[in-house]
Amino acid sequence: MLFQTFTEREERRATAVATNSPFAEWEKTFGDRRLCAAIADRLTFRGTLLQTGTESFRPQATCDKRETTHAE
Repeated sequence: MLFQTFTEREERRATAVATNSPFAEWEKTFGDRRLCAAIADRLTFRGTLLQTGTESFRPQATCDKRETTHAE
């Protein structure tokens, strides 16, 4: 179903996908090498890949919020 959604949107609308997993690990998520390759192909065709690093900002933001809450 996800593959079909990407296929339908490919020529009509922009699609943004955020993940903490590199493409090399997507096969674990999708369970099928060919499906994984097809999804990556749909997402990257005429697209722009932005790599922001390997660490998520969310854990640090959560810690910062806790520290601010406890300081008040």
